[in-house]
Amino acid sequence: MSWEPDRLDDQRWLTDGDPSGMLRAVAASAAQVRISHRGAREADLTRVTGEGRPRAIVVAGMGGSGIAGDILDAVCGNGAPLPIVTVRSYQLPGWVGATDLVVAVSCSGKTEETLAVATEAARRGCRLLVLAAPNSPLHAIARQTGAPFVPVTTGGQPRAAVWALSVPLLVVAAELGVLQVEDGVFEAVAKRLEEIAHRCRPVSESFINPGKTLAMELAETVPMVWGSSRLSAVAAYRWACQLNENGKYPAVWGEIPEANHNQVVAFDGPLAQRDIFADEAGRSLRLFVLRDTEEHPQAARRRDASVRMAEDRGVPVSQIAAEGAHPLERLATLIGLGDYASTYLALGYGIDPTPVSAITELKARISQ
Repeated sequence: MSWEPDRLDDQRWLTDGDPSGMLRAVAASAAQVRISHRGAREADLTRVTGEGRPRAIVVAGMGGSGIAGDILDAVCGNGAPLPIVTVRSYQLPGWVGATDLVVAVSCSGKTEETLAVATEAARRGCRLLVLAAPNSPLHAIARQTGAPFVPVTTGGQPRAAVWALSVPLLVVAAELGVLQVEDGVFEAVAKRLEEIAHRCRPVSESFINPGKTLAMELAETVPMVWGSSRLSAVAAYRWACQLNENGKYPAVWGEIPEANHNQVVAFDGPLAQRDIFADEAGRSLRLFVLRDTEEHPQAARRRDASVRMAEDRGVPVSQIAAEGAHPLERLATLIGLGDYASTYLALGYGIDPTPVSAITELKARISQ
């Protein structure tokens, strides 16, 4: 597979190379926010919200579903009056009990790890909320236990349903008094995502399209994606996962200041050095810094120092700034750009961004 940037401005190539419509799915993010917000408002969540604030919120989910818990935690921020934990495994932590709220999130409703955790939560007497596809095994658990159920009807890949899975959690958190987010914020987020969709639309040429520009910066590099705050670190993790799944491409993610205690040393390693005499250009390190408007002062100093260190060593740096007043807006702008960049990266390499055959094969192997 070779990187051919001219493909990004070939409309026929973009259409033929994306038969399942990942670009269309990303472009529908704004509509997804509005639909999922309306659906969460219409759902009967009194069994979750009527008993008052829980001791902790535990979100169980894998892959594109699990990140909903990270988004909730990041948007609530350090002011959250309770712990918010994401479980990506088959078991709940031992401390989770009847005073805690467990939210089982699965786009398909068939994820075996999430099914196991939901069953365990019901057995322990936890408050349970289920977000999943209708008439799925996870929906059946909700019916059997009397747990509130919010349907996820977007279809397609879970990673393309990030807002359908995240927005209901934010609505519940607001009703529990864990988070301040007015209805107008969701509309503001939708408008931000619409703006990104317009700027990153396929017919927009590479030199003015931020999604295509980022794809060209990512191509033929080993991307190291750092967030400068708790919120932008979640976006960095999302970028890495989208590069893995959409682009079938490796990526490293981190959060400042932790990345300054380990990953920064890669600036002195073999991938940070370019051999100008090599017959073929090898892949070299590139740093992507996702900046937030609300950073700890020391984290901001570390960010600036990290960028200077990278540039001093010849490591290219791209900085992407979050936009918006509310944390959810800022997170959406970073996630939206990463979703487009990873999809365009796949198409520039001639890869269909939607299939995840390695995941399918692994599931088949463990089921035998």
